[in-house]
Amino acid sequence: MTIANTPEPPYYAVIFTSLRTDGDNGYGAMAERMDALARQQSGYLGIESAREGLGITVSYWRDLESIRAWKANAEHLHAQQTGRSTWYSDYKTRICKVERDYGLDDAFAARSE
Repeated sequence: MTIANTPEPPYYAVIFTSLRTDGDNGYGAMAERMDALARQQSGYLGIESAREGLGITVSYWRDLESIRAWKANAEHLHAQQTGRSTWYSDYKTRICKVERDYGLDDAFAARSE
């Protein structure tokens, strides 16, 4: 796993936080498929994900239209429906505009802002 290499802001982040139900029930295969499919979408910039009880996946997008198109993708719609009925006991999606970002190499610059 690596940190997504995003462009200069502004861009958008979709933060998906979830609690899973017991068992895989096809979740692993679908998660891999959704990752591959998202990478093919116009406006996709990257993804970061972690799961240790609470799962957090952050996908990055060029604009709101790209996010809307991804949400409406037929395969993604099927995964969303299965998530609600089978894989998640709870979840929340948040969409944010990234105004500023910095990393380790930029840490000195970030402290001076």
